[in-house]
Amino acid sequence: MTIQQKLTETLSILNQLGLPRQQLNERTALCLLCLLDMKPDSDWSDADNPLVGITPIMDWSRLHYGKDYAPNTRETFRRQSMHQFIDAGLCLYNPDQPDRPVNSPKAAYQIEPNLLNVLRLFGTPEFHMQMTEFLSMRQSLVDKYANARDMQMIPIGLKDGEVIKLSAGEHSLLIKEIIEEFGPRFVPNSELIYVGDTGDKHGYFDTELLNKLSVKLDNHGKMPDVVIYDTTRNWLILIESVTSHGPVDSKRHSELATLFKNCTAGLVYVSAFPNKKVFLKYLPEIAWETEVWVADSPTHMIHFNGTRFLGPY
Repeated sequence: MTIQQKLTETLSILNQLGLPRQQLNERTALCLLCLLDMKPDSDWSDADNPLVGITPIMDWSRLHYGKDYAPNTRETFRRQSMHQFIDAGLCLYNPDQPDRPVNSPKAAYQIEPNLLNVLRLFGTPEFHMQMTEFLSMRQSLVDKYANARDMQMIPIGLKDGEVIKLSAGEHSLLIKEIIEEFGPRFVPNSELIYVGDTGDKHGYFDTELLNKLSVKLDNHGKMPDVVIYDTTRNWLILIESVTSHGPVDSKRHSELATLFKNCTAGLVYVSAFPNKKVFLKYLPEIAWETEVWVADSPTHMIHFNGTRFLGPY
């Protein structure tokens, strides 16, 4: 069988599975073929279920189908093909380690077991009947896997009783400690403005309060991981979790100062670390006139120069 014939068959399958028109393309077809390890000369009855990541999918497509995608299309594979497979209950995300962080380079995907059994029948008289049965149960599969993912989320309780959930992983655990351990100790009676998540959406964002502080954001600046407003002292605490993009170094300090240049509150810059070992690794990078908080010593802070222990300059 030729490459084009195999791709045509796969697009037919995607159509029968009810994928949106935006996903009925060669890229998404290659993703499904890789999830099944279906080479151009493979029989559908030999479909397999390897664990694969985004870069391996792209490498596999180049090796077996001669389709060479640029490295910067990696996010397109992830957001415009694999996300839809997950949402539709067609593949599993990190079945080997469900609590793997969303932004982990080791993220892995695997074909849904029931669908695998159906696709092994492609081209046989039983296929359409089994596909119909699979489609009838697909919504329950979507709910099942969504509930499983939800159980891995990290809950954070806010003072008004609201609960937000962040994607599982080391980053979110440190965010949780920042809110529940750092906040009450060093900025009591404060208001949470922003909590970033490593997933596709904000964990929490109070844009109204930020606007009251004369901060108008555009899409050109990246928010810190956590933003807390100290109502008593009129300070805006900008906190970076080292587990996401590193500490507040000189470059990041300048970026944040520009992003919040119109803020009517004083700016305080904080780098948060999970433990002293990680802190020592980044020590040379930390900018002056910033603060450091280490989660495994939550009652102390390290002040990098200046006349105050904690405060804006």
